Amino acid sequence: MYELLVKNAKVIDGTGKEAFAATVASENGKIKVLPADCSCEAKTVIDAKGMYLCPGFIDPHSHGDVPLGKKFNSVSKISQGITTHVSGQCGFSMFPVNPDNMKLMQDGMAIFTDTFPEEMVTFTSFENYLKYVQTLKLPENIKFNMGHVSLRIAAMGFENRKPTAQEMDKMKSLLREAMEHGAIGLSSGLIYIPSVYADVDEFVELCKVVAEYDGIYTTHMRNESGSVLQSIDEALEIGRRSGCRVHISHLKVCGKQNWGMSKQIIEKIQKAQAEGLRVSADQYPYTASMTHLNVCIPPKYFTKGIPGMVEMLKDPAIREQIKREIMDPATPFENQYLSCGGFDGVFVSRCAATPEYEGMTIGEAARKHNMDDFDLFFDLMIRNNGVASAIYFSMGEEDVFNIIKCDSVVPGTDGIVKSEKERAHPRAYGTMPRAINYFVKENHLFPLEKMIHKMTGLAAQLVMIDTKGVIADGMDADLVIFDYDTVRDTADFIESNKLSDGIEYVIVGGEVVYHDKELTGATPGKVILHHKK
Repeated sequence: MYELLVKNAKVIDGTGKEAFAATVASENGKIKVLPADCSCEAKTVIDAKGMYLCPGFIDPHSHGDVPLGKKFNSVSKISQGITTHVSGQCGFSMFPVNPDNMKLMQDGMAIFTDTFPEEMVTFTSFENYLKYVQTLKLPENIKFNMGHVSLRIAAMGFENRKPTAQEMDKMKSLLREAMEHGAIGLSSGLIYIPSVYADVDEFVELCKVVAEYDGIYTTHMRNESGSVLQSIDEALEIGRRSGCRVHISHLKVCGKQNWGMSKQIIEKIQKAQAEGLRVSADQYPYTASMTHLNVCIPPKYFTKGIPGMVEMLKDPAIREQIKREIMDPATPFENQYLSCGGFDGVFVSRCAATPEYEGMTIGEAARKHNMDDFDLFFDLMIRNNGVASAIYFSMGEEDVFNIIKCDSVVPGTDGIVKSEKERAHPRAYGTMPRAINYFVKENHLFPLEKMIHKMTGLAAQLVMIDTKGVIADGMDADLVIFDYDTVRDTADFIESNKLSDGIEYVIVGGEVVYHDKELTGATPGKVILHHKK
């Protein structure tokens, strides 16, 4: 007798081939594909007539490590069919912690959570962090990157300079320890402090360590707007010189003046692949991004951390100087203000100390209060101690379509979820159903089977998980049953945490973890460790 049996479903196996009729069983957490007319018995039988069965979706860009173990975090993933997520992107990971610099690290990670585990002071290595993770009961699977922001803070704080030889050795030692214990690679966040202070040579040296373990360098690039092509070149150079795989996070083109550059981006990636570089990317299916509100301010003002930046904003002369620099296209940083066409394109999603400004743009709020928009922005930063989040409307639909059509690009949520009710970007709850609805049902960019391949089999290949992403004998029994007619994302920029429709069952390791829009309480999730092949 099998543990689980799914019958009468249209099976999409994750390879890209057309759907077919079959019965799919689970035994000891592994898949067994049986004839459609099989009369086998099982402890749990699901009649999926009229619905599709596919592998569990794999999120290559989750940020799910910071609130790991929290129910709302699991719900945000599993409710959209994600059974496995890869965390630690954009330079932020929960390890390594230098207790002397832990406050700096937590300030930078405040966009992800309001509370950090008491045990965080012990996360001085990946091995120690894993000891904590093993105490958590998870319904979903997770794999970890080491973040360069966290790594550099541990070694040298917020210093705006090259690392000394001793500091570089320290970073390489911490990174090697993480790779030895199963981290998938190193991530960078090149608009965030202190990753923004690092140069190509620093990343090449670190990625040589990653390459020893056939890991991945995952990068939030230095610029995704006017200098996006140069940023692509930088990422490729790091891969070329280090021998490391390269994965580009949330690939996009920001700023209306730059729309259309996606074609050149794809050409660069394809040319690099023809040279033999292993390059891939993820993308969320939206035309707005989300991150810290404070990234509107040039990085040079953060050398004393976020609190130091806030103190500077209290000086009228410095405020005026920052305003001039933000408005100047020649200022060398990723200028979100200009990419959004000004503060009318910057939507405040979260500012805990001043919630009355949430749900409107900076421009709208300034007009409502009869203030200069920069003064309102600076005041918001001061009153919220520099910690707030915003949604940036800066992308064009044609570029979104061009990017997802690239064969080596897969959907990823970039999902930031701080609590059950706090407003976030709708991608945190809606990315995977939206990929089906937006790219397949509404705009007919792909057959359904190819879209599912990107979300399952291809994603598994890119994050190097051999046992997931395909429905075949012996593969892990991570499965999603969905109704194609009703599947859709319902989360939006005002109600960002609404659960998607049409995701009927989510199964992890042969156990049903989600049904009727609720977690079942089953916790079969596992930590997936990376090992050199």
